[in-house]
Amino acid sequence: MAAITRHQSNEKLSRIVVHGATAYLAGITADDKTQDTQGQTAQILLKADALLASVGSGRDKLLLAQIFLRDTGDFDTMNRAWISWLNGEAPPARVTVGADFALPEIRVEIQFTAAV
Repeated sequence: MAAITRHQSNEKLSRIVVHGATAYLAGITADDKTQDTQGQTAQILLKADALLASVGSGRDKLLLAQIFLRDTGDFDTMNRAWISWLNGEAPPARVTVGADFALPEIRVEIQFTAAV
């Protein structure tokens, strides 16, 4: 069986879990939650770049993105940041759903799975 490695762990979660040639990122939210959905999405995607790079991956190796939106009416707004970030890379499989977050200022959260 392939080894499992956990990165940036605390008592609640690991930011990244790598099993074999697959990296699983925990849900990512924006640091500046005063931003609108597009701004929060852009922040999340920059954080994803750094997390993916830390385990030898990148947006070109994305397999799946699970996107959670507080307001599904912001779908097009979120997509503007998403498409800009992909910058021509092949898009991963993706799902976008509405969500009720524990913190009211969170507008979007994204979880990624990527090849390493």
